[in-house]
Amino acid sequence: MATAPTRRPSRLLAALAATALTTLAATPAGAAPTPYTETYRPQFHFSPAQNWMNDPNGPIYYRDAYHLFFQYNPSGTTWGNMSWGHATSPDLVHWTQQPLAIPQDGTEMIFSGGVVDDRTNSSGLGTAANPPLVAIYTSHSRLDGRQAQSLAYSLDGGTSWTKYPGNPVLDIGSANFRDPKVFWNDQTGSWLMAVVLADQYKVRFYSSHDLKSWTKLSDFGPAGSTGGLWECPDLFRLAVDDDPSRTKWVLAVSTNGGPQRSTAVQYFIGDFNGTEFEADDPAGTYTPPSGTPLATFDDGSYDEWTATGTAFGSAPATGTLPGQQTVSGFTGPGLVNTFLNGDSTTGELLSPPFTVSRRYLNFQVGGGNHPYVADAGDGSPPDGTTIADFEGPDLGPGWTGTGSFTALTPRFEQLDGSLGSGVLDTFTDATGGDPATGTLTSAPFTIDRPYLNFLIAGGNHPAAGGAETTFNLVVDGRVVRSATGRNSGVMDWTAWDVTEFAGRTATVEAVDNATGGWGHVIVDHIGLADQAARPKDRQAAVNLLVDGQVVRSVTGTDSEALDWTAWDLADLMGRQVQVQITDHGTGGWGHILADQFALADAPARSMVERAHWLDHGADFYAATSFNGVPGGRRVMLAWMNNWAYGESIPTGTWRGADTFPRELALRTVDGRTALIQRPVGELTRLYDGRVWRADGRTLRDTTLPLALTGSTLDLDVRLRAGTARDFGIAVHVGNGQQTRIGYDTGTGELYIDRTRSGNAAFDATFAAVHRAALPLDGKGRLNLRLLVDTSSVEVYAGDGTLVLTDQIFPDPTSTGVSLYVTGGTGYLDALTAHHLKSAWARQLH
Repeated sequence: MATAPTRRPSRLLAALAATALTTLAATPAGAAPTPYTETYRPQFHFSPAQNWMNDPNGPIYYRDAYHLFFQYNPSGTTWGNMSWGHATSPDLVHWTQQPLAIPQDGTEMIFSGGVVDDRTNSSGLGTAANPPLVAIYTSHSRLDGRQAQSLAYSLDGGTSWTKYPGNPVLDIGSANFRDPKVFWNDQTGSWLMAVVLADQYKVRFYSSHDLKSWTKLSDFGPAGSTGGLWECPDLFRLAVDDDPSRTKWVLAVSTNGGPQRSTAVQYFIGDFNGTEFEADDPAGTYTPPSGTPLATFDDGSYDEWTATGTAFGSAPATGTLPGQQTVSGFTGPGLVNTFLNGDSTTGELLSPPFTVSRRYLNFQVGGGNHPYVADAGDGSPPDGTTIADFEGPDLGPGWTGTGSFTALTPRFEQLDGSLGSGVLDTFTDATGGDPATGTLTSAPFTIDRPYLNFLIAGGNHPAAGGAETTFNLVVDGRVVRSATGRNSGVMDWTAWDVTEFAGRTATVEAVDNATGGWGHVIVDHIGLADQAARPKDRQAAVNLLVDGQVVRSVTGTDSEALDWTAWDLADLMGRQVQVQITDHGTGGWGHILADQFALADAPARSMVERAHWLDHGADFYAATSFNGVPGGRRVMLAWMNNWAYGESIPTGTWRGADTFPRELALRTVDGRTALIQRPVGELTRLYDGRVWRADGRTLRDTTLPLALTGSTLDLDVRLRAGTARDFGIAVHVGNGQQTRIGYDTGTGELYIDRTRSGNAAFDATFAAVHRAALPLDGKGRLNLRLLVDTSSVEVYAGDGTLVLTDQIFPDPTSTGVSLYVTGGTGYLDALTAHHLKSAWARQLH
């Protein structure tokens, strides 16, 4: 269960305690009209009728129905008030939302977990004649943030639930102990629980005979990707190549350090002996390509590297420094570690010049995520006219407020990057909550200089997202400039060129229409000037310099685990270059870790590249599989969203959907055991009888619109590479929009390109290309299965060995389909399209 990002971790507990408790009325589908026809509403992916949803919880097949529980806010469209929603389906396709299952209360929120059918009444919570369904969930204490595992049970098939009076049943006194997945293990004749120690990157296993008393068995991890907290484990056994005498176990775990540097689910294939899980390939031990060492920092000195400032001390570090979390992943005894004096030091470390004689520069890097910014400065503003600095007892002359802000005063606090002691901050609840909404407007002023500069922080909620947290420039009653925060309490400069409005009267306004996680805006030091303010240089980065100019740069991922990075220097062969390790930040991950620089003929592979991922797209998280599916099928689904922008997606009265259920299997592929994923066969129940086919077409440097349209399609596409550098298929084409699913022959990567997919203004990171390595077969063929919904694409490739899932938000009229080939020839061997009916059709009447 991933908690929503919060601005002030020290205030999170108070915020949770102060969250308004709502009367959690049941929300049956028939209680009010359920439209399911809104713009962007998925038509064959589950989404709640209204309000916020994230992690799927406790999916189970029970009494001829599939039950899906999920993290749910019954009273809002952002994370909060976490309870368990509930939906049922006869076929994994048609879902009916049921009454709220397990509500929050004044002492706990109900985080993620699982549900089991206690057929023998081992828990004693039912009877032999009527055994219970038992939910094992994480109880998140509103008092102190402690996370423990608790029970609730149902005696009426999952409709109503009673919390066990002896809760919690498993408590280790941790705030990062969550997301139990429980099942009956036939190997041991007992219940097995997999649960995470999130901040330790471990899955812990427990056993029980009654679901109430639990015995620790073992820990697995750290392993694989540790770039973000571990969450939502799942453990299950599958036959290899459908041979029941050959089985393997699969352990899945969610993390915020995925292949798109965001939410994702990694997995390990291995063996579980009833007590311990051992991965066949833990993706941990790794030897990079051999090469010519430039620096290893293992001899106790920086050799000929030159240090300035105080961040590097007199010699390399030998590991973790005082006050620092455990540093891992470095090679040998020494490394560069700038966490000195509590992360308060700054400086630079410069290598001697060297000639690029091999194609790749490989090295290890970790530490803070503070990238190099080309035009950064020292954080001071240019001289000019101050409009507001919020240093007085009120906001200043002429400011007016609406909503919650009719009497707002400056908040006197020193934020990273703020000037003076006061800021305008719409985070108004002294207990740490964030319920306030409204607008604050300045007195009118005349634009008499070319730049309007200001410091901004807070939530990343642009105006296009609906629930905005923006700072706007208003001229003649019209918003002409707008900016938002970055889901951060770190203030930085924004500069607007306002030359075109010279001599005009204007106002600025702080708009806060959001509540919950990062639902506020912070502004400081608003002024007009002749020069643009430059963002503050906070970089914690490794840079490559040519003639003193930065030509490559990489930063950490806010992790003390070092990982391999490879720079392709093909364009710099024979040139003289230098490596510069820079720490210009203090506090808040303001440090850099680096080690083992070497020139090589092949690139080193990062942990993310070496790990195994269930999905390489941006919108697949908290995956969990159904217990008890008939025939031994293993069916999994995930939250189809991303914590980077999940609370901002432009879906209006609801937020959150699940991926379409996929069936998992293990197959031998090229001599290794591979996880295969395919959409469940029940999808064919939505086929409306219309089938469109095409085959045998040669394309050369062209885009070919097809006589096929639709917003809900199941596409089987068989393409073949010729001489083209890029080829593929585009969906949701129209109005200047398209989502491309293609193949880059130069890099050997399959990709989803959503840079022109429609509405992306709600988040600066959304419009992106997501890639994953995929070799073509010996004949250059690319076989794809595409599930296209109104606001998502799921791409299955490599016979199910590779999947990418992305949300998109196109115009409803963008329904075209095209083929494209760039830089040569490509071939369409075959295309079959099935139009899909809405799974919600029976709820629309």
